[in-house]
Amino acid sequence: MSIRLPFFNKKQKKTEEIKPDNIPEHIAIIMDGNGRWASRKGLPRIAGHKEGMDVVQRIVRAAVNYKVKVLTLYAFSTENWKRPKPEVDFLMKLPKEFLHIYLPELMENNVKIETIGEFSSLPEHTRKAINYAKEKTKYNDGLLLNFALNYGSRYEIIQAMKQIVSDVDEGKLKKESIDEDLLSNYLYTKELQDPDLLIRTSGEQRLSNFLLWQLAYSEFWFTDTLWPDFNEEIFKQAICDYQNRKRRYGGI
Repeated sequence: MSIRLPFFNKKQKKTEEIKPDNIPEHIAIIMDGNGRWASRKGLPRIAGHKEGMDVVQRIVRAAVNYKVKVLTLYAFSTENWKRPKPEVDFLMKLPKEFLHIYLPELMENNVKIETIGEFSSLPEHTRKAINYAKEKTKYNDGLLLNFALNYGSRYEIIQAMKQIVSDVDEGKLKKESIDEDLLSNYLYTKELQDPDLLIRTSGEQRLSNFLLWQLAYSEFWFTDTLWPDFNEEIFKQAICDYQNRKRRYGGI
């Protein structure tokens, strides 16, 4: 059985306006296509990552304007360590460069920075830059900019299950108390509501081990646009399309 998923062509006409009373509170984005963008232009892959970094800030500005509450960006997966070392090294330096350029603007816009993933396994210089930004923005109460760094959803779920088993063994939990809400409270995202909308760029239509539990009832939206070419207008179209859907959660 084939499933036809919504797909946005960047060439199609965009005329809709966003309804301010139906903004997705939590938007998650798989930022895909940096390497292909660079290759098509005859540039090294790192040039695509550099360009993609600037797109992040433009989309953050748009999210702030639309009063989105949480923006979760898939920045580096547990599988991305398999990439060539020079590329990984460059990616590990990007958070510091991004924050050096844009932290003052993030502060001005009341943005709070957080991360999900195995943070302790990141290089010290990466952790230091991000911890500095977390500390500087911890009292901000506007958009929560949540970077998924060294993140893998299967690992996240397994670790949650191990901790639940341990808590049951130690008498902290009763086996009968285990339900969906309890498991959710053992995940990295325990403080967040599940995403309302998932956006993936570059034409791929898969989750790539991203928020597998949390995306159970999210609306999916795909575009063939590569991340460095993603812009505010396409972001707006994704939200407009979301607003035209009916979320039934299995009901009628």
